Amino acid sequence: MSLPILYIKPGCPWCVDVVDYLQRENIEVETVVVSGNPDAMREMVELSGQYKAPTMDWHGEVLADFGVDELIPFLRERGID
Repeated sequence: MSLPILYIKPGCPWCVDVVDYLQRENIEVETVVVSGNPDAMREMVELSGQYKAPTMDWHGEVLADFGVDELIPFLRERGID
């Protein structure tokens, strides 16, 4: 199975926090930087309907414009503790 995709923007404090959390918890994701990448930005917008990061595509389930506080229950619902 492919890795979940995390769309981020450099300098975004929520993105930094989410990336740090995922690394601390050893949760692997594919990170895609959308700034300066029109194709990735378009993909994120089509997926989530918005332009805000971070946005995560967890095997077809989308969590958009979130912080660690929203990420933790999202992951727990998917069996990731």
